[in-house]
Amino acid sequence: MEGDRNHDLEQRERDLRQREVELRLREMEADLNPSNAPFHKTVKHPSEKFSQPWMKKAILGLQLFGLGVAVLVAARIAAAVAGIVMFGALVWMAYKLFLESPKNKP
Repeated sequence: MEGDRNHDLEQRERDLRQREVELRLREMEADLNPSNAPFHKTVKHPSEKFSQPWMKKAILGLQLFGLGVAVLVAARIAAAVAGIVMFGALVWMAYKLFLESPKNKP
């Protein structure tokens, strides 16, 4: 009987140690992978520099004005280049028709 009682106590101690080890492992795993970690939603703070709505509209208006000026300048440059090319073509055609002598042609 004494042997059975000692054997039963040893078995209970082993079971208790096993449970303690399993519990500690679960605690360590919970520490490594916190599933209920606090979640903080991020919030975008408005810029102090452009916080007024009229400032945003003024910047947008200036950008649109700058784009319009750039398009106008590009159109003027394109018109000037087209005029130079047309004038050059007319001068070349006039030279070929009127000033180049037919004797020099092979």
